[in-house]
Amino acid sequence: MAQLIGRKKALAVEPAKASQPVGATLAFMGIEGAIPMLHGSQGCTAFTKVFFVRHFREPIPLQTTAMDQVSTVMGGDDNITEGLNVLCSNEQTRVVGLVTTGLTECQGSDVHRVVRQFRENYPQHAQTEVITVNTPDFSGALESGYGRAVGAFIRSWVPEERMALLQRDSQRINILVGPNLTPGDIEALKDIVQEFDLNPIVMPDISRSLDGHLNDSEFSPVTTGGATIEDFKKASYAHATLVIGSGMNICADLLKERTGVEDHRFESLMGAGAMDRLLMLLSKLSRKPVPSRYTHQRKQYQDALLDTHFFLTRRKVAIAGDPEMLLSWHPFFMECGLDPVAIVSSMGSNELKASPYETVKIGDLEDLQDMAQSSEADLFIGNSHVAELAERNHSPILRAGYPLYDQIGAQSRCWIGYQGGCQALFDLANLMMHREKHGLEPYRSPYRVEPAVNDQPQEEQTHEQFTASSQGG
Repeated sequence: MAQLIGRKKALAVEPAKASQPVGATLAFMGIEGAIPMLHGSQGCTAFTKVFFVRHFREPIPLQTTAMDQVSTVMGGDDNITEGLNVLCSNEQTRVVGLVTTGLTECQGSDVHRVVRQFRENYPQHAQTEVITVNTPDFSGALESGYGRAVGAFIRSWVPEERMALLQRDSQRINILVGPNLTPGDIEALKDIVQEFDLNPIVMPDISRSLDGHLNDSEFSPVTTGGATIEDFKKASYAHATLVIGSGMNICADLLKERTGVEDHRFESLMGAGAMDRLLMLLSKLSRKPVPSRYTHQRKQYQDALLDTHFFLTRRKVAIAGDPEMLLSWHPFFMECGLDPVAIVSSMGSNELKASPYETVKIGDLEDLQDMAQSSEADLFIGNSHVAELAERNHSPILRAGYPLYDQIGAQSRCWIGYQGGCQALFDLANLMMHREKHGLEPYRSPYRVEPAVNDQPQEEQTHEQFTASSQGG
């Protein structure tokens, strides 16, 4: 069980987290035909939009209620109604996500009441779903905001019905994924499930909307891929549910309560242990043997462990991120011999408290720097803000998490499975190899006779020195 050390400072120096509205926006990006609308000032929305545009390098559909000083004091109900009317008037819009911010939460805005009034006054927009999510900036982090949005999807769309075994689709597998998985991770996970002739339904699914592809149309005001509302409505027909990430536990409880579908939970899919468990589970659910390609990939991962252990064993690592990210890395650390000595989390959680880490600091990047220096960490793992810290300390950094604005292709990076583990091992080993001097020192025999001082060759005199000494003599 880990010891969680809380904050004691009056302010955050170089914050290590993104806010809840950012996480809720990410969840809506995994719903087809959706557009989030942040209820707050234009700056709140601009920050979120820039955050994702720099990370994914893709256009992000996002709107705002544009609260100003008057509406902040007098109330922003009209802003919500006008914004919903505009967005719902678009034929391409299927889902509007009304996400609150710190400003409107402090104001006490009742967005649920405003949406009910909007439904009464604008019946022509009944076909467009409006999902409200309360995500104040001053509590939680990206992970909890994402979880709140997914919980709202389940409460709004998944009916409370329990299907008999014969009524269920034996090929359908629900997959709840946390925000720690990249579009590349989700795509790889779906490929693995399909190898067993199963049909994976990822909820929400950002592997089709934020995977970096060119659309046939030049512009779309809403997301162009992801899970559909029908995917949620038919969740009770699934044979089983896979839950990937500790941040999805509350949502998994809610989904199981409504559908009665058995779930199987994974805190991480990094490393051989988690991947072995996933493959054996899929083999049991599908009643099919594990494809031979994964046996070969497992051997490749073992060879990568052997090749890289010279550079990684007993190396000290400092890492910062949300609880789900920290928990997903721990099994990998244990397999490759890395020693996590400095761990900083953006927020606390029960899963993090029950983790095998010894000490976890809930703090900022200043705390990470202090812990890394006192424990003499050899390398860092974290987002682009951690990269700036690592560069100041002249330490190697492996970029992971949100945001990654100084690295192209972050959305397609795959961390899970044997192949994802191999690439992570190679990247870490290369960082350590380039940092240190390697090679054998020349052998010096203990019986070597050092030359006497008088036997040292004298320096040759230059022509000017010889002429000066001759004239002087």
